[in-house]
Amino acid sequence: MTLDVLLADARERLATRAIAEGVARVAVDVMQSPLGPLWLAIGPKGVLAIHYGADANEGDLRRIVARYGPGVLRAPKRLDEVKRELDEYFAGKRTRFELSVDLSALTPFQRRVLAATKRVPFGRVRSYQEIATQAGIPSASRATGNALGANPIPIVVPCHRILGSDGALHGYAGGVDRKRWLLKLEGVLR
Repeated sequence: MTLDVLLADARERLATRAIAEGVARVAVDVMQSPLGPLWLAIGPKGVLAIHYGADANEGDLRRIVARYGPGVLRAPKRLDEVKRELDEYFAGKRTRFELSVDLSALTPFQRRVLAATKRVPFGRVRSYQEIATQAGIPSASRATGNALGANPIPIVVPCHRILGSDGALHGYAGGVDRKRWLLKLEGVLR
C-alpha cells in the first residue's frame, strides 16, 4: 500500500469517527460532473448544499456553520450515495432523486418554494408563477425567482425546471448554459 492510500484511509477513518462521535456534523467533498466540479455537503438530516465549483460557496458555508456549528470536514465516503445518484442522473439512468435534503436553515417561504420545485417531475417544466401559486403566494413570482436563485441544492431540488411564463430560460445559479444542458438531458429542449 502506498503512503497516499494509507493517509487517505486514515483521514476517512478519522472523519467517520468524528461524525459518529458528534465532533463533526457535516461532511463535504467535491465530485467531477459533466457540468464541472460540484462541491457537496451533507448533514445529519440530508444534503445541505450542491455548489457549482470546487470550492465552498461562502453563503452556503456560513448557513451550514450557523445551523450545525464549525464541525465541517472532508469525508468523501459519507457522500458516496449523493455522488452515485448524481452520476446516475447525469448518465440518464435516474429520473428521480431518493436523497433526503435539509432545508431547515432557510426561511419558511424559501422552504415552500423549494418544496413545490422538488415536486416538478423529470422532463417537465413549470413557470415561476405556477411555483409561487403552489407555494401559497400567487402574487410572489418575483420573490419565487429570488428563492430559486438562492437554492442551495440545485439539480436535486430542480430549479432548472422553472422557466419564465414566456418559456424563456431566465437566470440560474450555475449559469443559463448549465440550465440548458440539464433541460436537454431531461428531453425538455432539443
